[in-house]
Amino acid sequence: MPVTLNPPPPTPVEPVTEILHGVSITDPYRWLEDQNSPRTRKWLEEQGAYARAYLDAIPGRDRIRERVEELLAVELVSEPWKVGNRYFYLKRSPYQEQAVIMMREEDSEGDTLLIDPADKGEGNSTAVSILSISSEGNLLAYGVRHGGEDSQSIEFLDVDGKRVLPDRLSPGFNYGLVFSADGQGFYYSHEVPTSSRPHYRAVYFHRFGAAPNEDREIFFAGERDNLRVSIGGSASGMFMAYLVAESKDPATFRFYLQDLKLEKAPRSILEGTDSIFLPSFADNRLIALSNWKSPNLRIVEIDPAHPARDYWRDVVPESFLRIKDFAVVGKFVCVNYAEQLSNRLHVFDLTGHQYAKVPCPLQGTIRLLRRPIESDTLFYDFSSFDQPPTIFSYHIPSAEQRVWAQSSVMFEPSSFEIEHVRYKSIDGTQVPMFLVAREGQRSIGPGPTFLTGYGGFGASLTPQFNAYSTFLVEQGFLLAIAGLRGGGEFGEEWHSAGKRHNRQNAIDDFIAGAEWLLENKYSVPDKIAIGGGSNGGLLVGAALTQRPDLFRAVVCLGPLMDMLRYHLFDFANMWVAEFGKSEMEADFRHLLAYSPYHAVEEGVPYPAVLLVSGDADTRCNPMHARKMVARLQAATNSTRPILLDYKPKWGHAPLQPFTQRIDALTDRLAFICHELDMSI
Repeated sequence: MPVTLNPPPPTPVEPVTEILHGVSITDPYRWLEDQNSPRTRKWLEEQGAYARAYLDAIPGRDRIRERVEELLAVELVSEPWKVGNRYFYLKRSPYQEQAVIMMREEDSEGDTLLIDPADKGEGNSTAVSILSISSEGNLLAYGVRHGGEDSQSIEFLDVDGKRVLPDRLSPGFNYGLVFSADGQGFYYSHEVPTSSRPHYRAVYFHRFGAAPNEDREIFFAGERDNLRVSIGGSASGMFMAYLVAESKDPATFRFYLQDLKLEKAPRSILEGTDSIFLPSFADNRLIALSNWKSPNLRIVEIDPAHPARDYWRDVVPESFLRIKDFAVVGKFVCVNYAEQLSNRLHVFDLTGHQYAKVPCPLQGTIRLLRRPIESDTLFYDFSSFDQPPTIFSYHIPSAEQRVWAQSSVMFEPSSFEIEHVRYKSIDGTQVPMFLVAREGQRSIGPGPTFLTGYGGFGASLTPQFNAYSTFLVEQGFLLAIAGLRGGGEFGEEWHSAGKRHNRQNAIDDFIAGAEWLLENKYSVPDKIAIGGGSNGGLLVGAALTQRPDLFRAVVCLGPLMDMLRYHLFDFANMWVAEFGKSEMEADFRHLLAYSPYHAVEEGVPYPAVLLVSGDADTRCNPMHARKMVARLQAATNSTRPILLDYKPKWGHAPLQPFTQRIDALTDRLAFICHELDMSI
């Protein structure tokens, strides 16, 4: 039975009007940008109560919660970080609120618990992560986050003594930490917003046992808020690398190399390039991922004595496939390629010859982590629609592959049917899409559909297992994942076709995907729900305002919505190269044309919308969700709900504790199923 929908809490309209490039722009809810004002906090309380009254009344939510708990209550293990004969990794046991840091030794029986976030005394919202491990495997640096925040404090563990050291870095944004070769201290780049000079960008060395004010500055990049200094080091401890990124239009990079053993000052290797440049070390040799003269990226070796780009030597040349990421394993470079909507993994030696193709399962997502390790074994994470996360170890010399850890989920993978199709976008461009359904579902006829996509930053939504989509498929939904322009499915050209002034192409591709599903009888009107997060949240926000007639329900997580002001908050000025900014007239015209917040019209019957955000999101500022909810609630003339699921400790990082994640997924799935009239 339908849930009674009461009128939403009133939101005062206090218009602010500005003239941008000759165009009058009125913002009725600018006051909601002030996150900490008493008025905003009161409004959030009212919106929270309104959303809870609706979501809690949805019939069948207890059965949904029970199944979600079954899907999530499994052991999860991260890719291990191997140092010597020790393996360090994160592990969450069934029903455990947060992952703990564990260690396994090759010759020992069982694993050793190193760090449990429950011991931090901050409740179950505290999460830990592995940041760095010393070359001897006896020192561990780990991050401590609260409530999904991007900022973290950093602590250190004496692994052999099982003792947390008194040395500590205050909560901030960490851009690299490297232990010294002798283990007596560490190098770090760590921005603390509460410091007396929050925009001072430098790298420091801290000796264990010393006071923080005794830390020695070893590299200075500048004092501007648009600078970021990332650091890395060679596994031998011989070299340190400093990458300075400056967020302007376009973003530029400077790179410096320092020989620590010779105690020389940092040497400039690269100055002011706007090309992608991601350095690493392989056997004390400097390599880098770059798109200079290679739109699909290549990996090059750089001779510090002759660093000019004309002297760069290809280790992994550019190909028709875009490099998604890479990892150095001893004297080998392992490259993860994006191939349409899947990944493939190749191994190269340092002379540039392809050494092996890793026999990965088909149609899935591979994750690599770049770590300075001296090893001959690659570890990688693989997941697909019908395969839960699995950690593989691949011994490069022998080509032997084993399962190192695997999640055991209560579901039947053989009941999933996977189809790969292509459809025409509005301008005739062929767009790939994965379709996942329960076995035999298509023979029943068209039914409920959940469509998602991303379409930005050269990133791709590749097949992977998650509880959300698994539940929907089990309930008879068709899951559709579109490989939109703006992503990396077909290299940089595909990315550029949906970037900045071409952003509407990604939105058009998404809308065309929904229309194709209807035309080809995969779905029917009023049975399509859409969802996405971050840049995907912008995508579905634009789609729902441009074609509100096409969708029945929308789930939008941590989105961008006000594209005229997005770059004024937190770190979003780093994304100007992707979106543009309203101060530039050419950018302004395109941003205004698709900005979801500015596209809302009075008296339109908008679909049901669930917006998810929270105070701790410092990537896509929560002002976007607050303002968008207010505007949609005031404008819509449909009887469908516009809800805001907002929590103070919700952040962009996926660090929710176990029970909160169950509750969150239950809300979203109950919302989708109820709005599409699906009984559970």
